[in-house]
Amino acid sequence: MPHSFDPYSVLPSVPEFGLHSTDIADGKPLDVAQCSSLFGGPGEDRSPQLSWEGFPADTQSFAVTCFDPDAPTASGFWHWAVYDIPASVHELEAGAGAPGGKYLPVGAKMLANDAGGHSFLGAAPPPGHGPHRYMYAVHAVDTPELDVPAAASPAWLGFQLFTHAVARAVITPMFENPA
Repeated sequence: MPHSFDPYSVLPSVPEFGLHSTDIADGKPLDVAQCSSLFGGPGEDRSPQLSWEGFPADTQSFAVTCFDPDAPTASGFWHWAVYDIPASVHELEAGAGAPGGKYLPVGAKMLANDAGGHSFLGAAPPPGHGPHRYMYAVHAVDTPELDVPAAASPAWLGFQLFTHAVARAVITPMFENPA
């Protein structure tokens, strides 16, 4: 089941910058570490290492999200949403999305994923549903803090990023859970 819709294509165009990872790569399958055991498969729910450079000089903070636009819902599936990452931070180590955000930089805040946990939730597409894309995005933001309540959804964060993102970098690995 090939998917092609890019949810970022309907947002205002912003410059791109460099995003790298020792754990994930564009178009490559995810490792078991970035998968979840949510549907009974193997998985470790460990967020990948991410580092970035080349963002606008006036960036005041960052947000990091992981979104599956191919989930069998009308709204996709948010796996991770972190915001108010200080502008001085240019890397998140593997596992930064641990429950409760204990490995996030000081000042960063994490919203609940679409399964309700305040942590990174790895890939867990339904068996036999085909390949899913996992869009890991780092958003350069024009303010040090976004107006996002702690109980907000990742979609609300996305709404704030609609008007505050000044640049964006995306890595999109894949994962498929065979039937």
